[in-house]
Amino acid sequence: MKVSKTPLEGVLLIEIDRYGDSRGYFAETYNQKRYQESGIAARFVQDNASFSQRGVLRGLHFQSPYAQDKLVQVLRGSVFDVAVDLRKQSPTFGKWWGTELKEENCRQLFIPKGLAHGFQVLRDDTVFVYKCSEFYYPEAERTIRWNDPDLHIEWPIEQPLLSPKDAAAQSLSEWLKKPESDELRFST
Repeated sequence: MKVSKTPLEGVLLIEIDRYGDSRGYFAETYNQKRYQESGIAARFVQDNASFSQRGVLRGLHFQSPYAQDKLVQVLRGSVFDVAVDLRKQSPTFGKWWGTELKEENCRQLFIPKGLAHGFQVLRDDTVFVYKCSEFYYPEAERTIRWNDPDLHIEWPIEQPLLSPKDAAAQSLSEWLKKPESDELRFST
C-alpha cells in the first residue's frame, strides 16, 4: 500500500496492492492497523455503495453537524472524484482537487471531515463504495452546487445527470453566510 499527500490538506491518495493471476485478483481494501500506521486514524462505522450510469454526478455532499471522514473507492467502472475544502482554518480552504478512480488503478481517496465530496461517473454500470466515520443523518446532509462559479471545478462531462437535490444545491458563498458554517470545527 502506498499513501501519498494531495494538494488538499489532509486528503490522501491510497494505492492498494492488488495480486492477480489468470483467475482474477485479490486486494485487501481495508486493514485498520495498516491505515492507522499510514496516518488514517478514522474509526469507520458505515459502508455505502452506489451504482450509476455514465454522466451521473453525485455531490458535492457533506454533513453538518455529524461531519464524516470518508474512504472512497471504485470497484467497477470509473469516476472523476472531487473533494472541496470547507474548513475555514485550513490553508487549502475553498480549493478543490480531483482524480480518476477506476477499477484498473485500485486507488482509494481518504477525505477528512470538513470537506465536501462528489464524483462524476465516467463509465456505465459503475460501482462506487465508501466508508464513513459517522452515521448518515438526513437532517444533517448539506450540498454545495457542483458547478459553483467560485470553485471552477473542471468536470469531464459538461451536462451531468443530477438528482433534484443536487440540482438545487447552494453555492459555497451561500453556505458560508449561514451561522452553522462558523460553528463547525473540523479536525485535520
